[in-house]
Amino acid sequence: MSTASAHTSASHAVPSATPTALIGPYSVLALLLANALPPLLAYSLTPSATLFNQLAALGGWGLVLLALRAELGAGALSRQQGPAVWALLLLVAAPWVSWAWAGLPLSLTLANSGMLAAALGLVWVAQGLRDGQRADWFEALCWGLLAAGLLSLGVSLVQVFAPQLADGHVIARSGIPGRAVGNMRQPNHLASLLMWACVAAVYLGNQDRFSFLFRNTAARRAVLPVLLFAFVFAVVLTASRTGMIGVLILALWGALDRKLSRASKLSLLATPLMLGLSWWLMSVWASHGAHAFGAESRLAEGAGSPSRIAILLNAWELLKLNPLTGVGWGEFNLAWSMSEFPKRPVAFFDHTHNIAMQLAVDLGLPAAALILGLLALALWRALALSWQRLGAEGVARRCAFMGVLMIGLHSLLEYPLWYAYFLLPTAFMLGLAVGRDDPGAADRADARDTAPRLSGVGLIGALLLAGSLFAVWDYLRVVAIYVPPADAKPLTQRIEDGRASVFFATQADYAAATSAPPSAAALAAAKQTAHNLIDVRLMMAWAKSLHAVGDEERARHVVQRLREFRNSAADDWLGECDQPGLDPAEAPFQCSPPSRVIDWREMR
Repeated sequence: MSTASAHTSASHAVPSATPTALIGPYSVLALLLANALPPLLAYSLTPSATLFNQLAALGGWGLVLLALRAELGAGALSRQQGPAVWALLLLVAAPWVSWAWAGLPLSLTLANSGMLAAALGLVWVAQGLRDGQRADWFEALCWGLLAAGLLSLGVSLVQVFAPQLADGHVIARSGIPGRAVGNMRQPNHLASLLMWACVAAVYLGNQDRFSFLFRNTAARRAVLPVLLFAFVFAVVLTASRTGMIGVLILALWGALDRKLSRASKLSLLATPLMLGLSWWLMSVWASHGAHAFGAESRLAEGAGSPSRIAILLNAWELLKLNPLTGVGWGEFNLAWSMSEFPKRPVAFFDHTHNIAMQLAVDLGLPAAALILGLLALALWRALALSWQRLGAEGVARRCAFMGVLMIGLHSLLEYPLWYAYFLLPTAFMLGLAVGRDDPGAADRADARDTAPRLSGVGLIGALLLAGSLFAVWDYLRVVAIYVPPADAKPLTQRIEDGRASVFFATQADYAAATSAPPSAAALAAAKQTAHNLIDVRLMMAWAKSLHAVGDEERARHVVQRLREFRNSAADDWLGECDQPGLDPAEAPFQCSPPSRVIDWREMR
């Protein structure tokens, strides 16, 4: 790592009275773990495929903050707030407002607000670092992202070219022939990680950090284009259209950023050519061996996704009905599934796949406009500050901004920031990019002023680490429902144990609603888990329980919504209405529509 003073330009020098500290080995290791380990975990336990990845990110960033607390000396952090902090404060409060107003279950409220609070803590700490320190911390983060990208490249190669070697525990199996999904099991997530790896490679290459590999200058300069080609090739393996747009943004970055080294600019400008070459190589491979080439199939589908366009249109209709308050944080799935949309997409969506629309329909236009405005102001500040700084400090800020921009692009098409392994690094990069150096802080800060702040950093880190460990134990209570051990308790007891979970009670409610006979108890469980995710099995169980307690109108309302999804899993049950000679007076309850319009709020 370079010294802190090497990152400070003459025009933005840190005053000599300000104590500076190099990033220490514990912080470097923590940043490597926090960024490289979570995307690479393939092991999972039902019912969540990515929970361990997310908890690894939470615990890893807790270690980062603990290391920062131990290694930074007095006066190392400045007191800053700013628009990003205020936006996240509002977001932390949003689940609690939904809990009080819309009935969001407490377990979901705690999980959502806790993760957002972790992001808030990382923004607050990262922007409090001083000029000279930011570049060191960003460099360590880049090594973690680079490691994650390289190892995910290896996973991608196995998933596409040797899928029989994917065991599901070390390397996840791809459920999409011819496409790489990484160990996060989602091709767009993998593509976004690869874009981050490209940004990390640009920073490290621009600072000549690959010099330990080769003594020859020409050989060292070849490392960056080779890395970029490898990552772009892996993007083609994902067949992610979002990732391919990201490649074009890399080239635009190379064209506009005059402060990068010439070699870095040329490497970035070449990325569209790398994309074309990768596509051609895969086409040749597929045509010569009758292999599946996922990207080619995706191109044949067209430029857009009809289902995602449809869900945005449905969300717009919900927003028009609830423009001021929205439907409530975390309530989109319930509101959408239980509202009448005869031409709805047949897939089950729990997000709008666009962060701006998601915030608008959840929180209402005034709150969403305020939060998005604050975030836009933070991004503008990050861009302005990154262009003002020179040397490694300026490059670090611009690369951090590019990392946030890449995940922002993804957030307009999906919801990556709902996953801790994207949210937390994004928060840290945003904090690094928006932080302002405070030349007078050293004169104002003494041990009494700074010690509580650093103690707060350590407390946040300890809470994140302890919370991740507790969440693993808490989750295992729910896992026992779906994957019972050899000495398992009876199912009813396992469900009750799971419903006592702090963070995952709604997963146990799903089991209670769908496995128990239709009853008032099963109905109560269905109402709780409906705030999390609704599917065919739950809708059938929900309707049956409503019928069992005599609530025919709501039962038929659920059936009508189920019919709109046109899912084959419900064909047999709904097919009972098509029996020849069936007397309408004796027809099952699911054969008749409700006699009145029922608002989705009546289903809570």
